[in-house]
Amino acid sequence: MTSTNQHQPQQPNPAAKPTRRQFSPEYKLRIVAEYDATPDGGKGAILRREKLYSSHVIEWRRARDAGALTALADKRTTAVRPKKSAAEVDNETLRRKVERLERDLAANKAALEVMGKAHALLQLLAESAD
Repeated sequence: MTSTNQHQPQQPNPAAKPTRRQFSPEYKLRIVAEYDATPDGGKGAILRREKLYSSHVIEWRRARDAGALTALADKRTTAVRPKKSAAEVDNETLRRKVERLERDLAANKAALEVMGKAHALLQLLAESAD
């Protein structure tokens, strides 16, 4: 038996890749103001109309109350912390290595000092025993 699908060319997937929605700070402020001005019974209608979740409004309200429009930017699209350059990473690694080696050197110096004193004490005891 032969399949009829063997001779048909494959069709590309017609569904477009979904993209994350991004909201402008002005939109966020407008929605928060409208949401806060609406009585309790109509707040769900605003969320349904705008296809939002209450967590959006809570997050946007906190950002608004913090007083900075830049805080309203979508934090998930920004870097958590700026990347360090390769030279900075190398410097940090070498600095930690130097600190570790300095600690080891100090411990070795202390051990040698103790051993020197013990050797001198043993010599003194050996001489006094003769």
